[in-house]
Amino acid sequence: MGEASVLAPPSASSAAADASSFSYLAMLGNCPLVAAVLAGAIAQFIKVLTTWYKENRWDAKQLVGSGGMPSSHSATVVGLAVAVGLQEGFGSSLFATAAIFASVVMYDAFGVRLHAGKQAEVLNQIVYELPSEHPLAETRPLRELLGHTPTQVFAGGVLGFAVATFTAMIAGLGNSG
Repeated sequence: MGEASVLAPPSASSAAADASSFSYLAMLGNCPLVAAVLAGAIAQFIKVLTTWYKENRWDAKQLVGSGGMPSSHSATVVGLAVAVGLQEGFGSSLFATAAIFASVVMYDAFGVRLHAGKQAEVLNQIVYELPSEHPLAETRPLRELLGHTPTQVFAGGVLGFAVATFTAMIAGLGNSG
């Protein structure tokens, strides 16, 4: 293939051919995508099991809720970053982008969101103590479980790392040495 053909933009017919050959099954071959989604889903499922173990009740809301052990946000972004690193190389710009993205999400999970949840808890307590005739006495409570403890973030990160490594092994990444 000549240099001119590499630099030339794709023709309309090749773009149409690519669009018509799109397959949702092709997404299953995208290791970073699969690792990220799988890590997040496993973390959410673990939250259901954790609630059942600690409170002896099934809570399906945990499948989509935020907060709790382990952090599904951390599992998802670490799974993505590690899988990108294994696929593209840990020296690649794409890995650097994924790693910074993961760092910001994880910092937010145990920093800003954790403190917002604590503030919601205090505000809810204030509203509960208002006299019934106060205009805010019937205010709907704020969600308190928003963020994560550092342990929950760390556990999510470990889960994301493990899922990405396993997914990459299944996909055969990292074997070309």
